[in-house]
Amino acid sequence: MKVLKKLICITAAALTALLSGCTAKTQKKDITEIGDGLTVYCFQAGKADAHLIYGDDWAVLIDCGEKGFGKTIVRYMEENGIKKLDYLIITHFDKDHVGGAAKVLKECEVGNVLQSNSPKVSDEYTNYIEALADRQLTAETVRERLTFTLGDTEFTVDPPQQEVYEVDPSNNSSLITEVVCGKRRLLFAGDAQDDRLAEYTASCTAVYDFVKVPYHGHLQKELAPFAEKIKAGIAVMTSSDKEPEDSEAVAMFEKNGAEVFRTRTAAVIVKCDGEDIAAAYDD
Repeated sequence: MKVLKKLICITAAALTALLSGCTAKTQKKDITEIGDGLTVYCFQAGKADAHLIYGDDWAVLIDCGEKGFGKTIVRYMEENGIKKLDYLIITHFDKDHVGGAAKVLKECEVGNVLQSNSPKVSDEYTNYIEALADRQLTAETVRERLTFTLGDTEFTVDPPQQEVYEVDPSNNSSLITEVVCGKRRLLFAGDAQDDRLAEYTASCTAVYDFVKVPYHGHLQKELAPFAEKIKAGIAVMTSSDKEPEDSEAVAMFEKNGAEVFRTRTAAVIVKCDGEDIAAAYDD
């Protein structure tokens, strides 16, 4: 009996030590504790997307918000000493993603432009095409997975698997961008809806530390499998007070371990040094 009690005590102690070790290993850091690496700035753009990812000497912009928002992006770049965009990625051509692109193209030096395969007629799209022509730039329509590296950070742009979707063709044609910085992985899911989410979830083999939640945090049937598969620790939803995210969608990501940030509250800033990652509201 004494031997059994001793064994139980040893087992309990070992389990406690193991759990304590896990807690220490996964303990969240404050954003001020993160070293040099990359920064993600998720703009407060209403129910629209604009995300600037940058390091010491490189920058990538994913989407540009609505018409008129380009000047906010340009001002942020100027204030933070960002002189060039190595890549501009237009996930799809809805007005709340391509609207500010013409201004960005006119005011900023842009090296490469990547775009979705599903054009959508609008004044914003026309302005974008004209701005490309004025800058003598040719956008690359991404139809196969495309990878590029900037500094120590690797980007992979995942295209839609179908040329045309019967349901929600623009949103379902969203480019999804994977970012790897050291040990950390970040995911930007555009406005992917059910068909696109289902195909991406089926092919995804990684978990992510950060996710820009697709389609402004609206509830959809494929969102739960997606959230469970990627198990992100930080989730950002681009929403507005007029068009807020769904509480059920927030609960899905929280259930899978995410701290959820909403751009309707404020812009969100994320820091990653390859070892650690943290996010905070930019108040």
